[in-house]
Amino acid sequence: MSGRGVVVGVLVTGAVLVAGGFVADRLAESSAERQVVAAIEENLDVVGTPTVELGGFPFLTQLLAGSIENVTGQVDGVTLEGIDATDVTFEGHGVSTSEPYTVSTATISATLPTASIEQIVADRSDLEIAVAVDAGALTASGEVLGLRLAADLVPRVDAGKLLVSVENVQIAGLTVSVEDLPNAIGDRLTDIEIPVEGLPDGLVLSDATVVADGVRITADGTDVVLPTDAPPAG
Repeated sequence: MSGRGVVVGVLVTGAVLVAGGFVADRLAESSAERQVVAAIEENLDVVGTPTVELGGFPFLTQLLAGSIENVTGQVDGVTLEGIDATDVTFEGHGVSTSEPYTVSTATISATLPTASIEQIVADRSDLEIAVAVDAGALTASGEVLGLRLAADLVPRVDAGKLLVSVENVQIAGLTVSVEDLPNAIGDRLTDIEIPVEGLPDGLVLSDATVVADGVRITADGTDVVLPTDAPPAG
């Protein structure tokens, strides 16, 4: 065989090996992604099929090193301790592939629809109030002691808790402050807590923003612990 033929043969062999390695790497990543989807479905009450992407290339070397660089995903809906949330997205960096399964840094965001907030406000305040989003503001309306009530609901996160403050209260067309309301009403409209439970250990609520269909919440954390009965990859 001529020198040129040898070179061509080496190049072709190298290309085949590279292609084979690439295919094996992609197959390993695809398998790991299916495992993550299964883990989510096993540990959470989800709506729809989760989508997951594992970032970083090559993937096999990450498995050997025991840590996946980046994991992102989305699920249409999830129920957290009886509260429905929609459009759930998550991102994690430094996901371990052996127990204890942890994520170095993680962020999860979800939307609490107005129906979920309405249910909780009604349970906490014992008042029949309808919650909606109007012109970018979260609003409440209903009847209190036979009088028409309208108010703005302002969500905020304080010390990892999701609280809703009631502002710009109008009763029978008159604007009053919550402090001026009878205690039987005002106390029930002050710092209403929206419980967000069932998050993995290490994730803490950090932000709440009014969006078109409810309140978008975000939780962040470091060294987040994942359920041990459903490994993320391997």
